[in-house]
Amino acid sequence: MSSASPLHIDGTCDPDFAHMREVFAENFRSRGEIGAAVCVYRDGKKVVDLWGGVADVATGALWQQDTICCMMSVGKSMAALCLLMLIDRGKVDLEALVTDYWPEFGQAGKEKTTVRMLLSALTGVLYADAAPDGSAYDWDVMCRALAAQQPEWEPGTRGAYHSVTAGYLLGEMVRRVDGRMIDVFFREEVARPLDVDYGFGVAEKDMHRVSDILPNPGSVTFVQAKDKTTKLGRAWRVRPSSANPYNEPAYRRAVFPSSNGHGNARAIARVYAALANGGSLDGVHLISPALVEEMRTESWRGICGMTDRPFRYGVGLFLNYAPMLCFGANPRAFGHPGAGGAVGIADPEAGLSFSYSPNLMCAGAGMGERCEALVQAALGKQAII
Repeated sequence: MSSASPLHIDGTCDPDFAHMREVFAENFRSRGEIGAAVCVYRDGKKVVDLWGGVADVATGALWQQDTICCMMSVGKSMAALCLLMLIDRGKVDLEALVTDYWPEFGQAGKEKTTVRMLLSALTGVLYADAAPDGSAYDWDVMCRALAAQQPEWEPGTRGAYHSVTAGYLLGEMVRRVDGRMIDVFFREEVARPLDVDYGFGVAEKDMHRVSDILPNPGSVTFVQAKDKTTKLGRAWRVRPSSANPYNEPAYRRAVFPSSNGHGNARAIARVYAALANGGSLDGVHLISPALVEEMRTESWRGICGMTDRPFRYGVGLFLNYAPMLCFGANPRAFGHPGAGGAVGIADPEAGLSFSYSPNLMCAGAGMGERCEALVQAALGKQAII
């Protein structure tokens, strides 16, 4: 295999996971993979760390060990983790009202919204209708609009994926309590201590490492988000208009935790390894084992009020639920996907964590066949719940 071949694969793979390398290669051969990385931790130790393919289609530059890409909504789980860390430290009460920390939020029918509802996607605050078109990168404008927003239903009564708003809601709670913006808190309290290459807002010195996202016209989320007549389109109209917004410099630089966390599978698998290990890894404590259990306790299941897709949701992330979210054989596995196929997953019973970061978005409304094939190789055949 020549070094210029798009089938170039590098990295390490424990013999116990040899099949994963085969599946990863097959993604390139028969499932259209362009460039990607995949990583698995077992019992807190990295056992799979593979990357391959092309990072820059225009130049043919290969995906490198330090290549990063936008992992889309995987960032929502990282934002939730930040708020959960403040709960773990006793700075926030999970059962308290949001208004105890963010007084302005208590209007338009949101007065009784609790922190648990916020983390569990039960607030009904799906839109920021008062925010002007294209204002997604202005944090203060967005948070004022969310404070004024009328929920789509009484908070706590129905679950829905907060596609755009989750990052602001969670991030503003962190800022109100801690004083630091969500990007700074994550960098100082998670990324540096754990030594993970992931964050919100790409620094100028790292721009050259970013692999462009390649949109898929068959992606339901990508298509609906650009159509303002849809629910997703109503939510995403605040993002500046572009044929491919993910590759715009302003998008990459922004603090936009609902969508623009940049990193790679190695980074996210390490964070989820801590969650699979009771909330700590290599001497770094994130949250308690009890709070990890709280995270993966079901808050709701059913048809999502935003996407009309079937989900199970915990506290801050999704729970394993066939056929939409394929998190492996353990019904109690949990994680968070990103539009296009990126994902982070933890399976505490198996002691495993998994992440995948591609540059080519998948088709459909789920995680895509490339991601699902890798998840099955690492975590077993999909659980039916």
